[in-house]
Amino acid sequence: MVGELDIIVLDTPDVKGLSAFYEQVAGVTVTDADDEWVTTATPEGWQIAFQRADDHVPARWPDPVYPQQLHLDLLVPDLGAAVGRAEQAGATRLPGGGETIRVYADPVGHPFCLVW
Repeated sequence: MVGELDIIVLDTPDVKGLSAFYEQVAGVTVTDADDEWVTTATPEGWQIAFQRADDHVPARWPDPVYPQQLHLDLLVPDLGAAVGRAEQAGATRLPGGGETIRVYADPVGHPFCLVW
């Protein structure tokens, strides 16, 4: 092993706005914040950080010219309720998914899935 996973980092032009979105959608808690970087933790102990990137180019799902590069899967107990809460928080529905999966983009374009 070369190293162990420490943190997942998402680029965004708005670190505070995107971390607030994931507080609502994924239940993360902010553990450290400034204007360039916000660190959060999930209830399970994962760390997700948001790094300021003014030149961030969002994915255009499912366009391979602007690929997703990474996405998060959020397990949900009630898909219908989760869809409503995600959309209320600012998520945008994307094509794809199926009976048990809905594909969304966060407010700056990172794709994520709600999985039941």
